[in-house]
Amino acid sequence: MQRTIKRKHHLYFWIFYFLFNVIRWGSYFNDYLYSLKSNLVEFPLHIILVYFNIYYLVPKFIFKKRYVYYVFFLCMSLGMHYILRSSLNFLLVTEDIWPEVEGRLAPFGFNHIIAVAIGELYVVGLTSAIKFTVDFLVVQNKNRYLSELQYKTELKYLKAQIQPHFFFNTLNGLYALTIKKSDLAPYMVLKLSNFMRYVIYDTSKKKLPLLQEIDHIDNYIELEKMRYGDRVTSIIDINGNIDGVKVVPMLFLPFIENAFKHGLKNADQMELSISFEKKQNELIFISKNNYEEEYQSIKTHGIGIKNVKRRLQILYPKNFTLNITQKNNEYSVLLKIPLS
Repeated sequence: MQRTIKRKHHLYFWIFYFLFNVIRWGSYFNDYLYSLKSNLVEFPLHIILVYFNIYYLVPKFIFKKRYVYYVFFLCMSLGMHYILRSSLNFLLVTEDIWPEVEGRLAPFGFNHIIAVAIGELYVVGLTSAIKFTVDFLVVQNKNRYLSELQYKTELKYLKAQIQPHFFFNTLNGLYALTIKKSDLAPYMVLKLSNFMRYVIYDTSKKKLPLLQEIDHIDNYIELEKMRYGDRVTSIIDINGNIDGVKVVPMLFLPFIENAFKHGLKNADQMELSISFEKKQNELIFISKNNYEEEYQSIKTHGIGIKNVKRRLQILYPKNFTLNITQKNNEYSVLLKIPLS
């Protein structure tokens, strides 16, 4: 079995337990010298039996569900322990090795054997409970650490997955402007550089101020407007005091990107409205845009949306609301996340 308790803590336990027994039985018999001698004889046997049980019997039989063998070998161990303990006490300490019965019952009889065995089972049970409780807590902490590590690794993967996705879309827009030899191309390069700085550096942080995230959303919308010109109108509303509110980077952008991807496909115009509202300890994000329902049904399981859903499941397990609806030529997203 794996050692989960440090050696010094084993030593502290046995010293404390030894002193406790010496004082306890010394007080009981009003003979501390006898208690010290008998415990000096018995404690090495306690320790041997305890570690034999924890590190040999339990792994070999209990963990393998061979319970009958475990009980048999534990009883054999208790029998050997009884013979050694009683014999050593008789030879080295006193011939009266069962003084607590005051001569009413003889040692080496059935009652004495049962009394000693129960006492040893108490020690074995106590130490086993301590050992397996510590093991359980260690395993729980290790599993929690591995789970957190898995989540962090997956989050990094999801971020790495979505970053090139945005770059390719934006570069396609820049390519279209250069083909047209548009005067907006240099301005778009500047906007794109700001957006790249956000994607490369800011998204590596756990959280960003919401105001900063809204600036990046606005920057992305401006980039798209350079591609589509007057075909796009947009508005961003902020309700409530969002100073100090921080959010996970790139949590809302995929919904905005999805709106541009589908809202202008077979449509001359797109109206995009975005709102952020802080209500008590909750942030509410709403995005709405029109689309031509006659020509398409917007897919809500593309790489961007699927990515966001998985990130939400990791970051806010069972503690978020995401509703995506398509009705009357309007595509809407409602996302609620806790701020604590």
